[in-house]
Amino acid sequence: MRILLVEDNIVLADTIKEELSNQNNFNIEVFNNGEEALYNIERNIYDIIILDIMLPDLSGIEILKSLRDQGVKTPVIMLTAKEELDDKVGAFSIGANDYITKPFYMEELIARVYAILRTTGAISSENILEFKSLKINLNSRKVYIDGEEIELYKKQYDILEYFLMNKGQVLLKEQIYDRIWGIECDIPLEIVEVHISGLRKNLACKGYNKYIKTKRGIGYIFDDE
Repeated sequence: MRILLVEDNIVLADTIKEELSNQNNFNIEVFNNGEEALYNIERNIYDIIILDIMLPDLSGIEILKSLRDQGVKTPVIMLTAKEELDDKVGAFSIGANDYITKPFYMEELIARVYAILRTTGAISSENILEFKSLKINLNSRKVYIDGEEIELYKKQYDILEYFLMNKGQVLLKEQIYDRIWGIECDIPLEIVEVHISGLRKNLACKGYNKYIKTKRGIGYIFDDE
């Protein structure tokens, strides 16, 4: 799970990152100012955003409003020291999914993250991703179709997991590359096509290769339409 944390209190941000990183398959990115965070959100896909309201440059409310105006539907949990009802109602009215006031117990934040991910279908209560009869066990990193295990190479598994976390969304080649290989990797971008071709071949035995669709000149989308 790719989680973005926007919090200007560096000590608190480090604590949240450490606690969330201890969860299975949670990859945490942290930004301490609003403008940098918004720039990255507009260019990347996250499974959930944890967003502080009181930021030194661009407020969390302004960021959230900008995202919703652009049609970005990524779930957002707002963090704030404000407890007034009007502040909470205001955040929900522009598209916040949850709202937690400081100080808070870390266990509560983690529970709220899992609750939202279950609600959106990103994970099940058993930490399993599902698409029709295809299932990915995030704990064991095993893939099953119709109950039969499908053998995949590591990068093929990583790409398939990323696809299922973003069903119905077009993923740019660059986004897949950055997520799977990292932004500092110097392997050519064409490696994405190579591994997706291999993934398709391994899914073809069950007919699931057809759900990986190429958007020529852009990237790929995983859906059943």
